[in-house]
Amino acid sequence: MGLKPIRVGQLNNYIGRVLKTDPILGNVSVIGEISNLKFHSSGHVYFSLKDETSKVNCFLAASNLERITCPMEEGMEIIASGYISVYERGGYYSLNIRDIEVNGEGQLAIQYEKLKAKLEKEGLFSAEHKKPLPEFPAKIAVVTSETGAAVRDIIRTIKNKNDYVDILVYPVLVQGPAAAQDIANALKDINAHYKDIDVIITGRGGGSMEELWAFNEEIVARSIFVSEIPVISAVGHETDFTISDFTADFRAATPTAAAEMAVPDTGELREYLRSKKEELASSLIGQIDLRKNRLSALDPNVFSKGIATRIAYEQMNADRIIESMADSLKNRIASGRDRIELLKALLEAADPKAILARGYSVVTDEKGSVISRADKLKVGQNVTIETGSGSARAEITSIN
Repeated sequence: MGLKPIRVGQLNNYIGRVLKTDPILGNVSVIGEISNLKFHSSGHVYFSLKDETSKVNCFLAASNLERITCPMEEGMEIIASGYISVYERGGYYSLNIRDIEVNGEGQLAIQYEKLKAKLEKEGLFSAEHKKPLPEFPAKIAVVTSETGAAVRDIIRTIKNKNDYVDILVYPVLVQGPAAAQDIANALKDINAHYKDIDVIITGRGGGSMEELWAFNEEIVARSIFVSEIPVISAVGHETDFTISDFTADFRAATPTAAAEMAVPDTGELREYLRSKKEELASSLIGQIDLRKNRLSALDPNVFSKGIATRIAYEQMNADRIIESMADSLKNRIASGRDRIELLKALLEAADPKAILARGYSVVTDEKGSVISRADKLKVGQNVTIETGSGSARAEITSIN
């Protein structure tokens, strides 16, 4: 016969007590990726831990959150330590978290940001400390693994682009616990004993954050910063950024890009020099022809011919000017004569004697004033009548 039926709440309560007494579930650590992260107004934090196949609900009490030093972000992989508990009202279990530790690359990312902030504050990334690359380097040192693809790519690229520069391969470890010290020692040694080096390329091919970590170590960053020789950092792929990239004088997206950056193209330089040579030769020929023409002009025979030609030209020009001036003067005289004749005709037409000569007469009183109207005359008045041929005196006997 089965056990006596129990209520749902009793079942969940029983499961909770069982879980609490389980030695494993009472103190368990779970690795997973944070998802559905929610910070409640109460101070509690709710989220899920998931992996490729499953997920578990998690609860972080506000009292425990104060002790968590690492930032919590969506997608971060963590190790959550705590115990399994049942929420009786909802009937589901969750991981109640006591502590959190960032796992794998998450922890490295924290170290990376911390060191980056420290060195940036000290000025190791400042542009004022960056050294320029020489335009025509004679010798380049490559600090990387002698067996990796990076060194082969760098050498091939440089040789294809520049047949003048020499390459010194300085083999170092680029991965593992001893790699950072090895790279730092190489940079120091080159600066101390290879004074003919013009540029240093240091880096490696792509990889995970752990594999590239040597170039995120402080000892490497400081060795790059104090290098008197310009340093190009070429670590990983275009999307990879290391502390070395920020400290170096130049950052290249890849080792191949670093090789392209380090040397000029001698083929292009030769073509440039060839074109300049042709321009110079053409300019010299032009200058020679100019000097020849000037010398020819100084020859007495040529010079005298030139003077005679110039005199003839100037004489012709002077004759043309004189002729033009004479024509202009004639035109002005004719115009003046016509104007005088016109004014003369106007004056003659306005002459009172000329008017009287046409049969008109002028009547004036005893004072010589002209009488122009008959009503101005008086009977018995003496007047003078002036005609074109003379004048006569008369007495007014009647007025009509």
